[in-house]
Amino acid sequence: MSKSVIQLLAKDLNHQGGVFCPSPLADMKLWNSHPKVYLDVAHSGQAKCPYCGSVYQLKEGEHFDAHH
Repeated sequence: MSKSVIQLLAKDLNHQGGVFCPSPLADMKLWNSHPKVYLDVAHSGQAKCPYCGSVYQLKEGEHFDAHH
């Protein structure tokens, strides 16, 4: 299983402040993917996938603003 950390820009998050895993940003292949799960990154600045252990986190200095 993957234990990678995927650095995100604020623009990588959806309008709710999250991402889905597996993600093309994590360079996952179809053969090693898992069910799609929503991860709330904006709340704490990072989120860990319960399936594969990938951590999605905002790059330092990035801030999510839901009021675009």
